[in-house]
Amino acid sequence: QVQLVESGGGLVQPGGSLRLSCAASGIIIRGNNMGWYRQAPGKERELVARMTSAGTTNYVDSVKGLFTISRDNAKNTMYLQMNSLKPEDTVVYYCKAVISVFGRSYDYWGQGTQVTVSS
Repeated sequence: QVQLVESGGGLVQPGGSLRLSCAASGIIIRGNNMGWYRQAPGKERELVARMTSAGTTNYVDSVKGLFTISRDNAKNTMYLQMNSLKPEDTVVYYCKAVISVFGRSYDYWGQGTQVTVSS
């Protein structure tokens, strides 16, 4: 059974940093495309950053140069390092795994972790 567990969210002051973690079980993250998404109340979930199984990364324009997606294959964990956080970064962050099986893709989501940027 695939399970993704996020952690690392919390309260941080504007300009501060946080590192989110997504610990995976039931899958090997280096073999799948993974991503971080975020969702504000009343809005659709949006992509923040993603990493392919080959290690290629992509970021939404608003976080380029500020956020970094990475993974630790030994720990089977994906990370999102967030720097220079702003109040508008206050949302719930989710990790996602896209697993392909016999030509079909399946999405798996974690439960989310709240990030609050406030003084």
